Amino acid sequence: MQRFVDNVLAVTKESVKTITYESMNNIVRLINGVSALLLVLLPGKATILEGIHGWELRPTFRGPRFPRWMENGVSSFNQFIHELSVDSDTSTPEYLSEEEGSDRYECPPSPASHTSRASEATMYTMHQMYWIQYILLWILFPVIFLMGIPLRLFKLVYSAVSRAFFISGSQRRPRLDKRMQSLKDHIIHRATDRRSGVVEDLNLGIEICIEAVFDAVRKAAHFLLSPSKAFGTLLRLFSFHESGINEDHGDVDDTFVSSATPGENDQTSTERNTNFQSLNTDARTCQDVITELGYPYEAIHVITDDGYILLLERIPRRDAQKAVYLQHGVFDSSMGWVSNGVVGSPAFAAYDQGYDVFLGNFRGLVSREHVNKNIPSREYWRYSINEHGTEDIPAMIEKIHEVKTTELRLSKPDIAEETNDDQPYKLCAICHSLGGAAILMYVITRRLQDKPHRLSRLVLLSPAGFHFDSNIVFSVVEFILILLAPVLSPLVPAFYIPTRFFRMIVFKLARDLHNLPAVGGLVQTLMSYVVGGDSSNWVGVLGLPHYNMNDMPGVSFRVAIHLAQMKRSGKFKMFDYGSPSVNTRVYRSPEPLDLGENYGVINIPVDLVAGQKDKVIRPSMVKRHYKLMKDACVNVSYNEFEYAHLDFTFSHREELLSYVMSRLLLVDPKNQRVARSRKKGQAASIM
Repeated sequence: MQRFVDNVLAVTKESVKTITYESMNNIVRLINGVSALLLVLLPGKATILEGIHGWELRPTFRGPRFPRWMENGVSSFNQFIHELSVDSDTSTPEYLSEEEGSDRYECPPSPASHTSRASEATMYTMHQMYWIQYILLWILFPVIFLMGIPLRLFKLVYSAVSRAFFISGSQRRPRLDKRMQSLKDHIIHRATDRRSGVVEDLNLGIEICIEAVFDAVRKAAHFLLSPSKAFGTLLRLFSFHESGINEDHGDVDDTFVSSATPGENDQTSTERNTNFQSLNTDARTCQDVITELGYPYEAIHVITDDGYILLLERIPRRDAQKAVYLQHGVFDSSMGWVSNGVVGSPAFAAYDQGYDVFLGNFRGLVSREHVNKNIPSREYWRYSINEHGTEDIPAMIEKIHEVKTTELRLSKPDIAEETNDDQPYKLCAICHSLGGAAILMYVITRRLQDKPHRLSRLVLLSPAGFHFDSNIVFSVVEFILILLAPVLSPLVPAFYIPTRFFRMIVFKLARDLHNLPAVGGLVQTLMSYVVGGDSSNWVGVLGLPHYNMNDMPGVSFRVAIHLAQMKRSGKFKMFDYGSPSVNTRVYRSPEPLDLGENYGVINIPVDLVAGQKDKVIRPSMVKRHYKLMKDACVNVSYNEFEYAHLDFTFSHREELLSYVMSRLLLVDPKNQRVARSRKKGQAASIM
């Protein structure tokens, strides 16, 4: 009797799984289909979607790809149904081709007509399937609703029983197996992208709930059919539970310690991996990407004068006398410089060319790293681009100078005799977008203060600063920000996704956008419309792991106001505090410092790079920098590539990478030392 009950429950369970899985797939198909229809109606999508590498909008009638929870063989019946649907779909075109075999040699059908006939037959079949599924859905809806009422009770019972089984089983499990399983989980987590989409999580959650409910029903049926055996099992479970509570704590502690064994240096990273693994999220950092690819890594924590803690990351080449500093833009981090792997990332390319690579990170993380651990959110986000250029970059470059000088004088004691100044290395900077504006502000303010900026060359990729030539969306945003600044400033200190839960949902939805091509294309097109038609891979950027539920880069309200002030005035200037007295106290002038008028103090070569498809910072705005620098007799060059705004960092562009490396190689410390020694020899001969 128990075997008969088990068979009935197993068939019913698999049937419920199949119905729920197919219902979820139908909803996903409907969303994807509606998105495809809307995408067809939107103009200009061809130019926008070409920015996504590997993009190909293929119509599909079988829904999304096979999810992970079915690939692992959790439901063999669902796998059988899926394979059956695949076989039936693939056999349809073959049947049509055989049916019209007599007409093939007389009048060959065109590919378009053949495809249309196949699609019509498939659509007719799918139309019938939809009606059947909708009828079944309405019939089973009351059943599903009634099953949801005792669901909570069943979950509580199942969790208690499972806990008791786990405790009794963990006492007999060898510690070696625990360590091997921990090592396996660690390797799988570090080597794969653990971020799953909302659809996959829903499928997995529904299947787990169904398993829990039917398992509880099966146990209840066994209890009714054989009460004596069930009472004996319960007594053994409760006795194991009472005797194993104290030992269980020791086993859990040992498991946690052993899970830290495969970690690299600290226990914190392992704890982070363990927590995220259960949520199927990708929590890799820039350190993880660099070390997994076999490169050395060093993290340097820098404290600014106003107390912000910045992370300066490094791919160290300690004996190198040439270094490069890379600075990201808005809503970005150092991850952008290594996100394309070994072949297409500027950081790895510079290291392979013999450079000591430093990756800077601006202030502005949701985690709010500050010396004051209890700093209020409103106070933390009270900064503009001024602080990026006069606090963040000076602190990081001075730290680079301190580290490089100490290391070179230890490894090469005779280097002090070869150089007259206190800088035995050459430092170049590669900056993108907002990082370009901040580095220009840094160089100009340091020159006006008669302080060394320690840079030898600037390579600026689509630098910010001038924004008067932009689309109507940016103009509307600028008008709203300037108009409502007094009201919004105390209410909205920064722009980011609040709470860990909402960040998790948004970034899981970004994974779904990759799995559903039509939905991803629709979101890509709409986001591109917002930024004026820029064809950057906006959807792909959301999938990067520096956007995760624990942390993400944000933008302060003052930074947005600062950009709006630049756009309205048409000038590249420092932040306007809105009061002549405050401006006078900060700048010694009623008006903020106009950086464009002070380009003449720049005493190093500058290479400006613009993107012809860049609609965020248009080539005309980069040319504005070039014209002012040229008029000020700055050693400046200008070049354009057929790229969008994010292509400079997040896309593999071999042509751009070769150009950037060629500009860096123009700075050679050895040639400068030879020229300096020749000057010494000439001076000695004259004397």
